[in-house]
Amino acid sequence: MKKFEDSALLLARILMPILFIVAGYGKLGDSYTGTQQYMEAMGIPGFLLPLTILLELGGGLAILFGFLTRTTALFTFGFCVLTSLLFHSNFAEGMNQTMFLKNMTIGGGYLLLAITGPGKFSLDRLMNKNW
Repeated sequence: MKKFEDSALLLARILMPILFIVAGYGKLGDSYTGTQQYMEAMGIPGFLLPLTILLELGGGLAILFGFLTRTTALFTFGFCVLTSLLFHSNFAEGMNQTMFLKNMTIGGGYLLLAITGPGKFSLDRLMNKNW
């Protein structure tokens, strides 16, 4: 299995950020104001939305290409846990329990990526031969 490790890490890095890239890109358009209002209704300052977009879109692309992978994965892990607690902890409301568990599961994947690193097929590896 060791010989497939770098290929598997590349596949994981391709699959993991899809949700974040799509979500971050989507917030740039017509849904920006609606997302900002939703955040504020949940007690989160709307001025944090650009940082959310940066993490989702920019961080998603960074993970995809294996750039600053460990750091970005740690931030994304924290984002997943934080959004679970802030937006999806009221299990009495519809799909919140499922969304909470989904975010925590994704966060676990990003924590694992932060620990293992991006693998051989990454910009991190290309830029730092001692990785």
